[in-house]
Amino acid sequence: MKKILFLVIISLVPGLSAETGPIAVHGHRGSRGTAPENTIPAFKAALAAGADVLEMDMGVTKDNVIVISHEPRITPERCLGLGGEKLEKPVPLRSLTLAEVKKYDCGSLPNPRFPRQVPAPGARIPTLDEVFALVKASGYEAAGKVEFNIETKIFPAEPELSPSPAEFAKLVADAVRKNGMEKRVIVQSFDVRTLKEIKKIAPAIRTSQLTYEELVDIVPALKSAGADIWSPNGDWMTPESVREAQAAGIKVAPWTLNTPKEWDAAIAAGVDAIITDYPGELAAYLRSKKLR
Repeated sequence: MKKILFLVIISLVPGLSAETGPIAVHGHRGSRGTAPENTIPAFKAALAAGADVLEMDMGVTKDNVIVISHEPRITPERCLGLGGEKLEKPVPLRSLTLAEVKKYDCGSLPNPRFPRQVPAPGARIPTLDEVFALVKASGYEAAGKVEFNIETKIFPAEPELSPSPAEFAKLVADAVRKNGMEKRVIVQSFDVRTLKEIKKIAPAIRTSQLTYEELVDIVPALKSAGADIWSPNGDWMTPESVREAQAAGIKVAPWTLNTPKEWDAAIAAGVDAIITDYPGELAAYLRSKKLR
């Protein structure tokens, strides 16, 4: 259920908020609403839509290559097997080399949650390097300054599915530096350990603390993590919590908001950015509100 408090505030503020500045658009998993998530076609769609930030998730292969995948496994819901057959069970990314990962088709299967998603048959799981290369070579106007919000998928209860926090952070920092993207990358995670490790070895890279279903005294936690950004579940933030974070110098980018009702609530709360599966629609909506 969306926060009733948000709706009350919206009703009290004509035109939503005259003081709200430009709001950045983060394309969630590229443009999940219109293309298979975390694939090159999804990131192309987000660039074409004019997204300010490409949001994505990172896993690591057996041979320590960063690949873009929300799950730490290749799943039957998203990918087809080596011969185009349906997978019987998920396959951990850490059990496969990059060459083996590249054999799976992760663009053909429709996602029933997103009926407007256009399949991309044959799309493979990309590497982080390939996403950086795509942007560098892109002719889309957004590509020249688009940023990257990259999440470390790491699970304390299943350590076999990822490198250790320190190892993961080093792989990420090395890839970002190699591609000259330190000023354009945000590393986000639910797991504060990787964020702290990133700050140790690459303090110029911004970090974002993801939170799910909790509303705690967030500023001390964010300060302890050294986070530059707070990225809460959109159902679990309030205008007060947004103001508290911003007063401490921390920007706020809620996830994953896909409707005008949700966007209005976030605008009224004064957020700095919105993560959405429909970056093109959100960008157009913000333009209509003179917030872009």
